[in-house]
Amino acid sequence: MKKDIHPKYYPEARVICACGNTWAVGSTVPEIRTDVCSVCHPFFTGEQRIVDTAGQVERFRQRLARKEDLRSSEAGQATEAKTAVPTPGKKSGVKATPVSRKATRATEEKRAEE
Repeated sequence: MKKDIHPKYYPEARVICACGNTWAVGSTVPEIRTDVCSVCHPFFTGEQRIVDTAGQVERFRQRLARKEDLRSSEAGQATEAKTAVPTPGKKSGVKATPVSRKATRATEEKRAEE
């Protein structure tokens, strides 16, 4: 085996969490800093806390609020639209059937011949 290819091993490396909790582990790095640990992580504490990364949660809540505002304004417009008189000559609930390109070409050719 080759000599001196493995990194130095620190059997008492310190792990330091942002909450202040520290403990010792074996690692190739003498000191490890982390944002969350088992003492402060919401899964282990049972807290309902959101770890926000770069404001993503706040942006999501703003988008959600905008969509709810749009829905409430559309609901007001929908009640006005229901009271409006339907357009004459249009049947409600009738959908157009899709037509293939082949059928469309055939009808165009017939019209061209006439």
